Parts: sequence; C-alpha cells; structure tokens
Amino acid sequence: MEMVKLIIDGREVEVPVGTTIMEAADQAGINIPRLCYDPDLSALGACRLCVVEVEGNRLLPASCVTPVYQGMVVKTESDDVVEARRTILELLVANHPLDCMTCDKMGDCKLAEYCYRYGVKGSSFTGEKHNYPVDNSNPFIIRDLNKCILCGACVRACNEMTGQDNLSFLYRGFNRKATTAADVPYIESDCVFCGQCVAVCPTGALTEKSMAGAARRWEVERVRTTCPFCGTGCNFDLAVKNGKVLGVLSNPDSPVNQRSLCVKGRFGWDFIYNEKRLKTPLIKKDGEFVSATWDEALDLIAARFKEVKDKYGVDAFASLSSARCTNEENYLVQKFTRAVMGTNSTDHCART
Repeated sequence: MEMVKLIIDGREVEVPVGTTIMEAADQAGINIPRLCYDPDLSALGACRLCVVEVEGNRLLPASCVTPVYQGMVVKTESDDVVEARRTILELLVANHPLDCMTCDKMGDCKLAEYCYRYGVKGSSFTGEKHNYPVDNSNPFIIRDLNKCILCGACVRACNEMTGQDNLSFLYRGFNRKATTAADVPYIESDCVFCGQCVAVCPTGALTEKSMAGAARRWEVERVRTTCPFCGTGCNFDLAVKNGKVLGVLSNPDSPVNQRSLCVKGRFGWDFIYNEKRLKTPLIKKDGEFVSATWDEALDLIAARFKEVKDKYGVDAFASLSSARCTNEENYLVQKFTRAVMGTNSTDHCART
C-alpha cells in the first residue's frame, strides 16, 4: 500500500494514499471539530466546521473531503481557522433556538460542545428565524426542525444505513430543510421508525420521545446489553436512570450491528414495564393460574411431555422454534425433539 507523509500541527504523520486530512488527524490523535461528518456515512463537507489551513492553499479546505498528499503541511487551530470556525458557529446559532437549558440533547449536542470550545455565546448576525411546528406525530421520535443545522446526517443515514431513502433536502436558500418526501409529517411518510436518523443527529433536531424530559444525557448510565427480539444478536446501550430504563442508545462498538437497529430493537423495549408482563411461571390449578417456581413449572412440563409420549406415541409431539432464539437455542430445540421425544417433527417460524 502506497503511503504518504504529511505534517499536522508540527507532527509528522504517515497514512495511506487517499486518506482525508480529518482521517489522518484522527489517526494521529488530533481532534478536528465536525458536525456533518460521520465515519459510517459518506462524506458531504456541508457544515465547513472542519476547515483547516493547508500551506500553499489560499482557501481553508474542509478536512473531511480533502485528501492528503506527500509533504502537505496542515494547521488545524491557526488564527484564521479559529476565526472561520467562530463565524460558522455564529451563523449556525443565528437561526437556532438557544434553549439549551431545556433541550433534551444538552450534554450530547455537538453544536453546544463546539460553541463552548470556541467561546461562542450568541450571534452578531440578525435576521429572520424559522418557526417550524414541532413534529410530534411519530410515536417514537420528536422532530424539531428549528434545531436542524442542515448537516444532512439524517438524510444519509436513512439512505445509506437503512436503505429507506425517506429523507432528503427540499426547497432552497433560507427555506431549505432536511425532511420527508413532499414534506409530510413523519407518521404520514415512508418512515420505518428505525431511529437511525436520531442516532446520527448532532443536535436536538431529532430526539427519542421516551427520553423527553426524563433525564439529561450526563445523568444517564449506559448499560450494554443484547437485543432479545431475534437471533441476530444486535448490541445497544440501555439508557438507565435511578435503576429504570428510559430508552435505547446506539453503540458504535457493537460488533454485529454497530449503530444500526430496527424499530423493535430501538423502541420496543417498553414491554419490560407492562403491567401484564409475566414475572414468574404460572401453573393452572382449579381453573386459575397461580405463581410457581421454575422447578415446579419445568417438572410439570417434563411430566406432561412424558404422558403424551407414553399414551399417544412419538408422532403426537412436534416442536416449533422461533427466530427470536439464537442458533444454539434452536439447535437445542431440534435436538430435544429428536433425541428425547423421538420424532423429527420440528420446524422453525423463519423457514422459507
């Protein structure tokens, strides 16, 4: 693999040909601010917050879309770069609600993080501001386009991660927005409610409805777990406060799915607090279900299975397994059916 050497903030860095300045800086442990860039999505170069100074270039190129070359000299925090970033942030907050004290994304908002980093407390730019109604139609997602910075992360995630292509940019100039086809509410669109758009949104434009007003991000404990809905084994983090689950957050370190989740994995967790959820095994006695221990329940099942086998023969028994089980669990079901019950009558709900 052909390699090139460049200098970033006085440090020599060697990276493969085709690497962008931002990727090279990340490899060197140098943090360049970014809003529209996401390693899981195609590079767009829209927010311009990642601009850097390149020796010999009169412009400040966006580091996320600019490839390195041999001998390139880069400054990521020069006076011109810092001034440009402050101006970009002031332009962004000029049409952005400054309600950070009550925003659910506070503590995990990239815009607020960079405003703090560069000392931007407001904007010197005045003019018309958007006043979009908050879209609360989606059962799982709150969409506030007043907080959208047009980074396009949600558009690319919907297209590239989910393949649904439900979101795109509409209109031009001041009226430009990242929205659904025909600009209809989420609930009327082709949204499959996977929540990938929420996972990549850097601001409070897209937030989980279940976590609204429930906790600030720094109050949430992230507990890694595995989704129980199918045998794929997707990982995610449970957002927990005071011992109670508030929602699901993507974890990019998940080996199977990274940040991708389906609607059941991301939003189908609330059954754990359903009043009808079974918490102990139940055995019917005198026509009524009563609580039992696991030993009592398993002993009863074993006894009934043996009765069926002894009285009616092995062909009276069959097993149907589930796609919610792992491959190992499904293997045990068919092994039990064949080796213990003595029949090959076993099937699986996901068989085609």
